[in-house]
Amino acid sequence: MADTSKIAKNLQRFAQAIAAHDRENPTHTAYGIGLAHFDLERLGLDEGEEILPGITIHADSGGTGNFRVLCDGQHDEDKREVAEDEVVEAVATTSVGGDPVERRSFN
Repeated sequence: MADTSKIAKNLQRFAQAIAAHDRENPTHTAYGIGLAHFDLERLGLDEGEEILPGITIHADSGGTGNFRVLCDGQHDEDKREVAEDEVVEAVATTSVGGDPVERRSFN
């Protein structure tokens, strides 16, 4: 079993993250916290365990030491639209002078 102070600090952070998510995304419903499998084991938590009312723990492919709020919304849609808008095709009308780069191998 993990140290109770670690569990308490993580529960506090989870609750803060859920509250921030719900405040910033009122149309999305949070249902869980995603943790790396290593962190699940380190904290002594089980996948599917309810840690806060209506919030369960899920194994995630994220990096260790991090967690994410899982919800029923699509947060990536806005980012994809922005990324598509920022694509610009550029063609140079003048060349930049300079010597070709010498290739070397390191042994």
